[in-house]
Amino acid sequence: MSNTLDALVLDLLEFIGPHSRSYIEVIEAWRTSCPRLPVWEEANKRGFIARSHDPGHEALVSVTQMGKEYLRKSRPGA
Repeated sequence: MSNTLDALVLDLLEFIGPHSRSYIEVIEAWRTSCPRLPVWEEANKRGFIARSHDPGHEALVSVTQMGKEYLRKSRPGA
């Protein structure tokens, strides 16, 4: 993975943070990030984020345990 894409994946994980955020909020915030979809796709491919949706509630995005570990190793104190 390129250094730029790697840094953006880490930024995405930091943005989502330790608690779930709404899918809409995450996509809105990352709409202007270039390149947005490769960052999203790379984080998904590596198993760093998960999307969940319960009927009657909004879809949520969260950082997986693997994503938290990667963030902790890559950016101590984040």
